[in-house]
Formats: sequence, structure tokens, C-alpha cells
Amino acid sequence: MNSRKGVSLRPHFQLLVALGLLLVAAFFVAACSMNGTVTTSGMAQVKVTLSDPATCIAPNGPFSAVYVTISDVQAHVSSSAGANDSGWVDLTPGLSTSPKQVELLGLSSNQCLLVTLGDNMELQAGNYQQIRLILATSSANIQGDMCSGGGNCVVVGQGDQATTYPLLLSSEAKTGLKIPPGQIAGGQISISAGETRDLNIDFNTCASIIREGNGQYRLKPTLTAGVVSQTSVSMNGKVVDAGGSPVANAIIALEQPDPTGTKDASGNPIDRIMVTTSTAYDGTWAICPLVQGITTKPYDVVIIGSNATGMLSPTIVTGVSVGSTVGTVRLNAAASLLTPAANTAATLSGQVTSVNSSNAGTPIDAALGVVETVGSIDYTIPLPPTATQTNPLALIVTTAPNQTPACNPGASDCYNYSLTVPASSAYIGAWSSTTLSLAAPVNPLAAYIVDGIATQTGTATLNCSPSEKFTAATALTPTPLPPAATSLNLAFGSCQ
Repeated sequence: MNSRKGVSLRPHFQLLVALGLLLVAAFFVAACSMNGTVTTSGMAQVKVTLSDPATCIAPNGPFSAVYVTISDVQAHVSSSAGANDSGWVDLTPGLSTSPKQVELLGLSSNQCLLVTLGDNMELQAGNYQQIRLILATSSANIQGDMCSGGGNCVVVGQGDQATTYPLLLSSEAKTGLKIPPGQIAGGQISISAGETRDLNIDFNTCASIIREGNGQYRLKPTLTAGVVSQTSVSMNGKVVDAGGSPVANAIIALEQPDPTGTKDASGNPIDRIMVTTSTAYDGTWAICPLVQGITTKPYDVVIIGSNATGMLSPTIVTGVSVGSTVGTVRLNAAASLLTPAANTAATLSGQVTSVNSSNAGTPIDAALGVVETVGSIDYTIPLPPTATQTNPLALIVTTAPNQTPACNPGASDCYNYSLTVPASSAYIGAWSSTTLSLAAPVNPLAAYIVDGIATQTGTATLNCSPSEKFTAATALTPTPLPPAATSLNLAFGSCQ
């Protein structure tokens, strides 16, 4: 099985990216269970591995391959420890002299894991609140480097049309990609003396790659972590259309309520994407492993997909217990109001602006996702794959001056965005181990809210005050076809 996953932006680092930016590949590290603050006696065991890849792999996404080279994984009991502070525990000491290059979109060696990064090692029992993943640079000695000396790169296109681009790193990527408590399930990794547990670090590939305006690719890492059981917990199902034919490449999003309690402008609670995957040619899907700390709650499963007639209506299955099969879910055709349009996708567009405390333009990265209110709950609707939408969680854009159309107000930096979304409203039903009953939407066309989260360019650090903005719920207009909603603007202020 080659499951494909991603992790939500907001819940794990308050977020991103996605954002959340790009894209799913999931990048996991296994380590031991850790408990309490550092103790004076007692040792535990740690093992480090990587897990399965992402939804942005060709032909559905733009990337044939994504290579990153890992030179170390470290942990610290303090959430505020800097990269050069003492007290860091090296979880993979062998990598510092022999960095390991990993193809994040490669086939897994078993049902959940890509590759082992290090052997079991001892560390002090304790309560670890920060993890850092360090990537090798172009100067590193990388055996069999697939990036022509760069260590980190993306391959776009296939066969004779394939082109390799270096993956540009920020200083943060070189000193250690930080995973703070907000991005760790349960807020910390606990390990008691004598225990051996597995820690899972998720490197969301699709949500971590941004294409710059100059055609270069930049790494904006989206990382989360949590303890997984040695016998991995999973979830699976199958997606078909109204005629019973399998729906390949449908996007599956496992969602839970925002752990911070964030609500939209109308006061509705938000369901955030925790993990994503896509269906195989026969409509089947599976996600493995599921991180402990998240798996103590049921999931809501949101599904979008297309068949030969175009994009089908989203479907929401609520209250699916962990370890269960969702069963066969039928995606219904879009409402007749949308005919004669064959392609029932819709377009949302607007402008993101950013200014500092002096109302002067300043650049930010903004992760843009969409939610639909169904029964007083905002469910995040995954973004279908397009040439620009490589991450189902969000589209990440970078504001800049002198854009066309012009920034409004003119003193700001801005970005004029366009999002492709399902035009039809979602069907919804409560999970059942026997028969799933879905309720049709009241309105055939969806009303969407655009959710934007601002971060500092090139990092996962939240920016602006507030750092998250919502548009009002805006219904799609059916004429002229295709359906659309415009002027969904997001204005960020007091940015750094």
C-alpha cells in the first residue's frame, strides 16, 4: 500500500501551511515515548524512521520526485531552546557524518514507513517539548546525490520532459526545522524510563514547496509530530460515483475541531484537516499510521473527487472512529442547476494585502484555504489539484508591491489570488458500520469562506495581528457559467 498523506496547517503550529504548503507527502520520524521533565535516572530507547508520501506526485500533481537530505534529528526538553543552546539530544548521531537523502514521493518499504534514519539508541527519560530536523546543504558529503550537489531538489515533469530544480533553503532549514509544542500532538513527547515508543514527525511535502515568481522553488517546511503505536492505527475506505464506478484520485481529508477553539467571523467552530490522502485507481484509500493524541477522538472525513462528467459534489462523513473502515462512500453528481456545464468546478478570487504597523507594505506568506458551513460547523473543503494548487490544504501566496491589478490600498503589498473549488454544496451523513445515509444540501451551489493564515516569508512563524482572517460566507453565482465568487479580500495589518 502506498498511502499519501498531509497534515493541517492551523492545529499543529497554529498554524500552517498548510499552511499545510505543499503538499502531502508525509514525512515521519519514529522515536521513543518520552515522559515528564528530564529525570536524573532511567533511560529509554529511540528509533527514527520516515513514512509515506504525498498527493502532489505526478500525474495528479507537478512533481515526479522531491529529494531532501537529512543530516540530524534532535530533541530538547525546553520549548524555547535556541539552535545553539546546550541540552539538545541527538536522536540520529550517524547522520551528521553520513547524511541520508530521501525521496519523499518514493514507495514505502512497508505499509507505513519510507526508510529508517537511525538505529535504536538510548536517551534520558523526560518530557521533550521541541524537536529539530536539520537538512544538509550543498556543501555536505552526500552519497549518490540526486540533486547534482545540492542535496535538496524537486523534479518537475516526467521522462524526457523532466527538469530538476534546486530546493532553496531558508536559514531556518539549515539550523534546524523547529517543531514546537503547538505542532506536537499533546504538546510534548513523553518518555518514561525503560520505555520504547515511536515518535512520528510529519514533513508535509506538498505543503512545504512554494514556486516563486522567478520559477525557482523554495522550501517552507510544514512539520508536525506525535507518538504512534508500534502496531500502527489506520483508517480506510472506498470512493465510487453514483453509478458505482470507482473514483480514482479523489482527495480524502480527515478532520477534527480546531484544538485552539478558533471560530469564523460568524462564530461557527472550524473543522481542520489533520491528514490527507488520495484514492487509488480502484477507489480505495488507507491512511497509516495515525498519530496518538489525535486518535483519541473520532474524525470527520471530507471527500472531493471527479469522474468523466466533471467535479462531483463533496461528501462529509462525521464521527468516524479510529481504526474503523469508512466503507464505500458514493459521490453524487452536482445539482442540475449547474448543467449544461460539464466541468462543475468554481472559482474564488480576491486580493490579499499586508502592511506593517506604519501602514507601509511588507511581504508575508499567506496560506489560503476554504471552508463551507454545514449544520453550523465550518468544514474545510480540500482544494482539488490544478497547475497551481499542489496542496489540498491551502494555496500559499507571497505578497509583493506593484502587482496587477494594483494593490488596494496602494501602499500595501498584495497578491491577486484565484482558487479552484467544487461548485456544488456538500452532502453529509453520520458514520455507520452498516449503511451510510447522506443528506442532500439545501442549496445546490456552495457558499464559501476563504480562510487566510499569515506567516513570515520562508518560515512557519505566524505573522500579523491577527494572524488569521476570514472572509464572509459568499455564495457562488451560477451565471455566467462556470460558477464564481469574487472580491473575497483579506487585509492583514501590523505585520512584521
